[in-house]
Amino acid sequence: MAETILSNEPNHDTSETSKPTSKPQTSTESKRSLRRNRPGTKHEDAYQFPYISLEQIDSAFALQEYLQSLIRADKDNLDALVELPPGQDQETWQYEHLRQLCLELNYLVVQLEAECTRQSCPEMKADEWQYLCAAHQAPTNCCAIDYIVHTLDGATTLLNSHKYFPSRISIPETSLKHYQSIARRLYRIFAHAWFHHREIFEAFENENMLYARFLKLSDRYELIAKNLLIIPYNNNFDDSSNNDNHINHNNNCDDVLTPSME
Repeated sequence: MAETILSNEPNHDTSETSKPTSKPQTSTESKRSLRRNRPGTKHEDAYQFPYISLEQIDSAFALQEYLQSLIRADKDNLDALVELPPGQDQETWQYEHLRQLCLELNYLVVQLEAECTRQSCPEMKADEWQYLCAAHQAPTNCCAIDYIVHTLDGATTLLNSHKYFPSRISIPETSLKHYQSIARRLYRIFAHAWFHHREIFEAFENENMLYARFLKLSDRYELIAKNLLIIPYNNNFDDSSNNDNHINHNNNCDDVLTPSME
């Protein structure tokens, strides 16, 4: 009988054994992975992925990601930033812009906190105008920094409310009325910073162009009446609007006090 000898040599017969193979990554999965900052990414290295069109973004938040990519690509190109993307809903585009404004205004608040205190700014003012905080049951006099924080918190809460904005794809017609109210109150944050913290405002604006973008958006979609634009900046101040126009319009808002006549 022939003796069987066991061999220690590895079996290279691929017909009997096979190595597990990983599933090849699809182009969509590859793009998705490239468009996320890994934990520990340095600030200067963040968002360094290639620009892709809106149609190529495979995400439930595609419009938000597209807007943010436009801002990173060229924040100075205001017309391109506010231009409605083809095939998109105008109301949804405005919604994403308002959300983004709230996000970026938080960076301005951080810079204001050093000098906009309860002692230096005990009231929320912009030039001669005083604003009452609408975050309370009745309009209340808050110091400027509290007003600003309450306003941003209120706008963010409203924009994230499933009651008024149940979807980021389609905006209920009854919720569109909130756009102008949100924009009007956000504008007051810019106005206070411009009139009372000019150096901080200008340094922030030179770096981010946020107020210029806000003006372009407001003008394109008529979010704020022109006679409410009190900042004489970038030619947004309409010299033909006199003080009477300002007072008559603002008196219709229960959270605005007219200038003192003393």
